[in-house]
Amino acid sequence: MKQELAGLLQTGRVSKINQPYPNELIISIRAHGKNHQLLLSANPTYARVQVTEIPYVNPAVPTNFTMIMRKHLSGAILTAVNQLDNDRVLRLSFTGRNELGDQTSLLLIVEIMARHSNIILVNAPDNKIIDAIKHVGSDVNRYRLLLPGATYINPPKQDLQDPFTKETFGDIAQLMRDFPNVDMLAANLRKTVQGLGKDTSLALANYLHRDGNVEKNFKTFFENFNAPKPTLSHVANNKINFTAFPYPDTEKDQFYSTLSQLLDAYYATRAQRDRVREQGAILIQVVKKQLKKNRTKLKRLNRDLRETANADEYRVKGEILTTYLNKVERGMTKIELPDFYHENQPITIALSNQQSPSENAQKYFKRYQKLKNAVKYLNEQIDLTQQEIDYFENIQSQIELAKPEDLVDIRYELQQGHYLKDHDQHKKKKNKRQKISKPEKFVASDGTEILVGKNNLQNEKLTMHTADKRETWLHTKNIPGSHVIIRSFDPSDQTIAEAANLAAYFSKARNSSKVPVDYTWIKNIRKPNGTKPGYVIYDSQQTLFITPNENLVDQLTANTKK
Repeated sequence: MKQELAGLLQTGRVSKINQPYPNELIISIRAHGKNHQLLLSANPTYARVQVTEIPYVNPAVPTNFTMIMRKHLSGAILTAVNQLDNDRVLRLSFTGRNELGDQTSLLLIVEIMARHSNIILVNAPDNKIIDAIKHVGSDVNRYRLLLPGATYINPPKQDLQDPFTKETFGDIAQLMRDFPNVDMLAANLRKTVQGLGKDTSLALANYLHRDGNVEKNFKTFFENFNAPKPTLSHVANNKINFTAFPYPDTEKDQFYSTLSQLLDAYYATRAQRDRVREQGAILIQVVKKQLKKNRTKLKRLNRDLRETANADEYRVKGEILTTYLNKVERGMTKIELPDFYHENQPITIALSNQQSPSENAQKYFKRYQKLKNAVKYLNEQIDLTQQEIDYFENIQSQIELAKPEDLVDIRYELQQGHYLKDHDQHKKKKNKRQKISKPEKFVASDGTEILVGKNNLQNEKLTMHTADKRETWLHTKNIPGSHVIIRSFDPSDQTIAEAANLAAYFSKARNSSKVPVDYTWIKNIRKPNGTKPGYVIYDSQQTLFITPNENLVDQLTANTKK
């Protein structure tokens, strides 16, 4: 990666600096006539450095770290990209000008160390830290401080051999004799050679066992890093791994032109899910709370409705008591009377000894009337509660499929529905209606535009306001998902099938097969008054059964860039 970035970005000028996510920085660098987005990530799980083509959305207000980075690096020239030995520490050297016009030398250091990962801006001449994306004090790390004004100290050095400069291989041959087992050899190689992770050490161990030429096999393995063939591989237990070149014992290898493209392919979905979980934590909590509350309420309503099934029993007992009222005496706690509804079979009726015979009869009629009235109310409440459950299951599905930028609309929708408190509503500012973000755009194989709503507000705007009445609308049948619009009055069967694939893919049934997708004209879509955002009813539909194909989605996405 150091070599790739040096060739691509060296001599380039910094044009923009943004911090779209808490531990990640995007530096836009114009080099060799092109603009590149350099992603520096100190995310505990996804720490890396790469050029990325994945779009991002900036926060409304830049962080203090972003402002400091802009102050020192805006307009600076990237002069060198270096690595600390074979450690996961990358040093980006910049020259720039301060506010007085004097030339400055700066180091932007990215340390990739899992949860200890960091991005640190250092004044090169005196090695003083200007700022770090994560501040680390003496209470956390006694070896070194990562605080503004502190002297930058390199991470502790490991006393291991540099594989790229190694000249003698007797120790490696001895390890192979001592540890003929590949796993044991790999574990001991990690204790001997710099920069080896578990996967790389296993690959090296397999290389060494190819034949008896230890020196040749060792050098051949590490020469591959100088001419990488970026590879995405399937390994054991359905795990997917990325490597600089194909490792032994892998399957379904996919190759990419650059390491950055490889990392985009590997991390796009994983990092995005993590960002959504991080930024949407409050939304997820609200939705789970509402689902739990409404599911509990639905159980209670159904239990009450089952009890109303016995309503006629109270009416019958009231009528029998009224018929034989002369046989009932005050003070009785029960009486056995003939049931004229069942061939005068005897029926035992409980009585209150505190009430008169007629009051006991009226008690049964009142209980019957109350249960009869409850049936209508309970059925109404069951319908409303089920609608709430469907609504929040839909929101939950949208959060699971969302990109970080889609969460803004979902948050706004929950605030408008008073499910989530809007902390900005009391601020002294004009009450502006929030602008709904645009739906995602795809292009079919024949060039037809297809739009996909990613949340309820997008869906409603797309279907009820943007689309023409003669255009085609698609949605998964009885499954939470996106509204999909084909921007054509007469789409081909292939375009309808491609749009149906998008509808199935952007739904709760993404990982299912033979997903039913309804399609009809927009003129057949109606929105009942008072219903939730995105809720519609429709008729005259046809149904396709689709197994979502991610490769097809990628192809339709790529068509938009042509």
